[in-house]
Amino acid sequence: MVRLVQIGNGSSRRVALVEEPNLRILSGYDSVCELTQACVRTARSLSEVITEVANGEVLSYDPVYSGKSKWRLLSPIDIPGAPERMMITGTGLTHLGSAKDRQAMHEQGAENEAQPLTDSMRMFQWGVAGGRPKEGEIGTSPEWFYKGTGSIVQAPFEPLSVPSHGEDGGEEAEIAGVYWIGDDGTPYRIGMCASNEFSDHKLEQRNYLYLAGSKLRQCSLGPELVVDGDFHSVAGDVRLERGNEVIWQKSIETGEATMSHSLANMEHHHFKFDAHRIPGHVHVHFFGAHSLSFGEGVELHDGDWMQVHFAGYGRALRNPIHFEDKSLHRLIRVKSLNFQG
Repeated sequence: MVRLVQIGNGSSRRVALVEEPNLRILSGYDSVCELTQACVRTARSLSEVITEVANGEVLSYDPVYSGKSKWRLLSPIDIPGAPERMMITGTGLTHLGSAKDRQAMHEQGAENEAQPLTDSMRMFQWGVAGGRPKEGEIGTSPEWFYKGTGSIVQAPFEPLSVPSHGEDGGEEAEIAGVYWIGDDGTPYRIGMCASNEFSDHKLEQRNYLYLAGSKLRQCSLGPELVVDGDFHSVAGDVRLERGNEVIWQKSIETGEATMSHSLANMEHHHFKFDAHRIPGHVHVHFFGAHSLSFGEGVELHDGDWMQVHFAGYGRALRNPIHFEDKSLHRLIRVKSLNFQG
């Protein structure tokens, strides 16, 4: 599988092909978006063009990954100078593990299995029944949520922050699809990447109708973008570190074989909206988490590290968690344009 990274050095930036243990700079392109546009407009495959231009400087990957190089890892996808043209969204209740976590979260103290199904588990069951339609048919719509624009995406090793008004922050280890919208409104899948979707689970636990607000948080992608990656069955692991101690670790899995919705069905139900097919926009769409540490009673502290890794998707994605000072939370007052009032 072809894997790319974006790297930056001050005002300079490059796209590089991963050739472990090295990175090979691609000539002529400073962003994955620029490379993608060239492929779409010339009707050439991304892999073909990458092979053609992978003839630049070779860098050792280890110093870049560890932060000891003058080059640092950037998010594997962005729109330089226009983060507002990048939409971050996701699909939930696609994995049985996360559905069980959500069921428990929303039961609000249920003590026995006779407790009625929550709306979360009911929606998951709809996906099991109709989320994998036959070729050419449209299946059941999955849950959908909005996270923000490209401004919320943090690079690998950068902190994911819990805002001063937030209640908590927790990892969500997922694979995300990365898409470009062509000039005629056609969505093109550029590739996929490991990701930490990161949400406020304490807020969501209060009531599932707070889900929308709990998702309006930062996230992180990468460090590598996988072109034509395998998404049938992908093994992974997630771990949380506090100082030198691993406080939680779990093997996870994702991919179509482990999900209630097919990739085609998730993509259709995202891009069926006209507003999601605006030319020149990038979409990052999370495909759902297998397991959450929050569902097992883990609470992260300021300075803890989150690590997400999926087999075949490159090096691990690592980010610390940062809690903003609660005293910074202030009432936001809206001003009237009737200045005489």
